[in-house]
Amino acid sequence: MVNELSRLPGIGKKTALRLALHILREEKSYANNLGNSIIKMREDIIFCEKCNNISDDILCGICSNHKRDENLICVVENTQDVIAIENTSQFNGLYHVLGGIISPVEGIGPNDLSIASLIKRINEEKTNEIILALPSTVEGDTTAYYLYKLLKDFEIDITTIAKGISIGEELEYADEITLGRSIINRHPFGK
Repeated sequence: MVNELSRLPGIGKKTALRLALHILREEKSYANNLGNSIIKMREDIIFCEKCNNISDDILCGICSNHKRDENLICVVENTQDVIAIENTSQFNGLYHVLGGIISPVEGIGPNDLSIASLIKRINEEKTNEIILALPSTVEGDTTAYYLYKLLKDFEIDITTIAKGISIGEELEYADEITLGRSIINRHPFGK
């Protein structure tokens, strides 16, 4: 149990041991419910054939929602990013989950991501705009630039999310790149 739990991201041997001992101390029904829910998730959850998000059907709830703006696709690294953006209630378009970002150090190249299916979507759907909502890291910027080079000849707008200072953050603690981007990408006060 400890070995299997320690294979989870962010879980080391000590945390895995603590979790295993916690499960052992609980009622047997707790362990049964936990095990059954893991099995059910693994058997029932699939990836949306359109956007690569997790789903319990061929199309996820977002792609099958006809009230969403089908002309707008937000490209993200993973499902957690979809959840984070959805929690803002500020986006009404569709998503495309890449399944990672380009990272030569980790051996992840463009062919390891769902870029081909994004190109296919743009060719087949009436896409007006692609929003690149990727991490503000070297790998995220590399992936965004790679996608921009691939998509720039399509007759669509290619945008990226704004990057800047977090609410409540002191300027002296902001990193130089974020602060610099905030200065460069400034907008008129009151808008």
